[in-house]
Amino acid sequence: MASNSAAQHLDFIKGLFAHPKNVAAITPSSPALARAIAEQVDPDVSGPVLELGPGTGVVTEALIERGIAPERITAIEFDPEFARMVRARLPKVRVIEGDAFDLSFVEHASLAGVVSGLPLLNHPVERRRTLIEDALARLKPGAPFVQLSYGTRPPIPAPRGVELTRAALVLMNLPPARVWVYRRA
Repeated sequence: MASNSAAQHLDFIKGLFAHPKNVAAITPSSPALARAIAEQVDPDVSGPVLELGPGTGVVTEALIERGIAPERITAIEFDPEFARMVRARLPKVRVIEGDAFDLSFVEHASLAGVVSGLPLLNHPVERRRTLIEDALARLKPGAPFVQLSYGTRPPIPAPRGVELTRAALVLMNLPPARVWVYRRA
């Protein structure tokens, strides 16, 4: 089961101070939030799963516990220390150190799911829209783009032809979080 160790908290706090705009919260995602996010990805749908901003890897672990083989997961992390930590803890997961807003390396319509822990509300609306629409174009039909958020509203309204749902409100997280799911119709 996903857990937040003292070492994960310490590494998270270091990342928060080093790159505050790139960290979404004051603590790593709780196991309850990680499970709520992972539950949105169907392990029986073939294809890779992309994780944007894995941080300490709590959601990555929840995806694996859900039944997604670690070899299917590619995680893109901007912070070198977070990337190092995820590689060390989950060596079968492909970790790319880089800009999660650049998905040019991913084939269109190939992904079984995208989960995002990126602090989208820290970015301009157009940048959010571009990322979500770019990710949706790379998902298999019906596959989810899952975004955690600490805001009361989704990061962007549903683009044309996309269904948007609030899949979860997780009170057992600091701060409480919402899980938003975008799917092409």
